[in-house]
Amino acid sequence: MDATSDPRPQFLAALGQLEKLVGAAEPELLGRPTPCDGFDLRALLGHTLGVAHRVAYTGEGGRGLDLPSAVGRIADTDWAGAAGRAHARVAAAWADGTALDRAVEVPWGVVPGRAALAGYLVEIVTHTWDIAQVVDPAAELDAGLAQAALDTARAFVPAEPRGGAVPFGPVSPAPDGASVHVRLAAWLGRRI
Repeated sequence: MDATSDPRPQFLAALGQLEKLVGAAEPELLGRPTPCDGFDLRALLGHTLGVAHRVAYTGEGGRGLDLPSAVGRIADTDWAGAAGRAHARVAAAWADGTALDRAVEVPWGVVPGRAALAGYLVEIVTHTWDIAQVVDPAAELDAGLAQAALDTARAFVPAEPRGGAVPFGPVSPAPDGASVHVRLAAWLGRRI
């Protein structure tokens, strides 16, 4: 990641993509498993929105680990509203460009705000793909966002060694001609 780049437009676009997809999540789908091991759709939605609130909190000057990595109970019919509120909070928290150069504490260390947003872009884009596999497997997700996330993941999440504090399984092989979203999911250990 370029030390002068502004990841806010990409991050907000990723949240917009997530928000649109979450709006299509029907209550009867919430108990279904996702490609993210150990998460059904309800749990993954809660985690992903929790991540968005962590991002907002760090932009507001808070320490990311002070917030849980998942939101509390959301009504089955309010996931779209919850996603919209998280999106608005992130946009407001990061509106001031000086936050990009401020040191923030995130689970992987103390980094400039722009590096935190780039790292969280990987998580939001990947979980959006995970969610899409349950909500709408044919959804057309933004390939540019996935490529930015994959580039960041390859730069900062080594293929080996994994385990311990690294929350990713071993790199999975992606089929020939796989989409960039599938290649990202495979890099982060999803069984493809």
